[in-house]
Amino acid sequence: MHNRDFYLGAATSALQIEGSLSADGSGKSSWEVFAAKPGNVFNNDTPTFACDHYRRYEADLDLMSELGIEMYRFSTAWPRIFPQGYGAINQKGLDFYARLIEGLLKRGIEPMLTLYHWELPQALQERGGWANRDVAKYFADYAGIMLERFGDRVKYWITHNEPWVTTVLGHLEGVHPPGSKDFSLASQVAHNLLYSHQLVWNRFQELSLPQGQLGIALNLSPIQGGSNQPEDLAAAARYDAFLNRWFLDPILKGTYPEEMCALWREHGVSYPLERMEELQAGTVDFLGINYYTRNLVKGWDGKDDSGDDLLRLAQMPPELAVTEMGWEIYPAGLYELLTRINQENKDLPLFITENGAAFADQVEADGQVKDERRIEYLREHLAQVRKAREEGVKVQGYLAWSLFDNFEWAFGYDKRFGLIYVDYPTQKRIIKKSGYWYREQIRRKNENG
Repeated sequence: MHNRDFYLGAATSALQIEGSLSADGSGKSSWEVFAAKPGNVFNNDTPTFACDHYRRYEADLDLMSELGIEMYRFSTAWPRIFPQGYGAINQKGLDFYARLIEGLLKRGIEPMLTLYHWELPQALQERGGWANRDVAKYFADYAGIMLERFGDRVKYWITHNEPWVTTVLGHLEGVHPPGSKDFSLASQVAHNLLYSHQLVWNRFQELSLPQGQLGIALNLSPIQGGSNQPEDLAAAARYDAFLNRWFLDPILKGTYPEEMCALWREHGVSYPLERMEELQAGTVDFLGINYYTRNLVKGWDGKDDSGDDLLRLAQMPPELAVTEMGWEIYPAGLYELLTRINQENKDLPLFITENGAAFADQVEADGQVKDERRIEYLREHLAQVRKAREEGVKVQGYLAWSLFDNFEWAFGYDKRFGLIYVDYPTQKRIIKKSGYWYREQIRRKNENG
């Protein structure tokens, strides 16, 4: 018997697992085009095949069943539905997701559907991408089609996965498409992403789906100053505004954080400031939190090249053990985030929409993948979730990132996050030791009620 006031599940995204990118009339995404350019992705890997999930989804659904997964968060690829980003609908793309959703429901797995996990139709990128305000309207049209088609079967919806990453990695640091490095452009993109979320929220209200819940998934991280010196505390406050509150505040409070406004004024960036009145507070039924690590920062005086000019701070090295990504393993940070958000938004339901770690997994001579460090990582983070729940924080689910090893964006196939190992040349799946451990946690949770 499933105890469904708290779900244990797993998450993936379309581009990272599906492959078959041009199958059945699908359009190209900006990521596909970006990855095809030598030097953009580690080893020049591309998402062309990924985990071949588009063709193997039925067997993959059986694996989810085998693990007892209660909720599956996946994304739909916008270019599969609208090859040009708008206009003509590609029925075969819709049909694929219809089969996937039916397969989940048939197996008693709750779907959580992410509408945008960084797959912008390339045709829209060529028209300015997210910097073009019309793209927000096209996104709302795409969302509307998905809601009308699947709103009776999918209860949990997410508009954007990590809009901060689209903004900063894509338009300020240039390591994601479109590869721009422009603070003013990034700030415009961020506002248009928020605007697109609100447009979808408005559609969602109009449809009044009896079961429907709409949220957003933000990458959040506790920020700690290197000391209690004023310059370090100020640096931490600036970085918190930049990394966490840039998207949290507009969605929950309908404002931008003052530190961001100061930064925009200082750099002559007017677009978000001129459109502040567009922000609507409370445009979510739940908040998705993607948590991986904390950030330690200190003030920086600009005298060496170790720091960030824009934010006038330097990142400090991790103090604890790190994952293959170089991310510090800091489970307490999850509890810190949950309690902080709960303090400010008492009754807001929360989901951990991603949490996981990359380690150098290998298939041993006996055919097993013994990823003890991942088990330890998941165990410690789940303990923090449990602690927050016991204190009354409304955490409704925990989704491990990721169900499968997959295409890890700019890192290609070099980093493995999965509960299930994928041997890319043969596409063979091997449930890792962590996958079996996770299955046991789900079983125990349901036995204990």
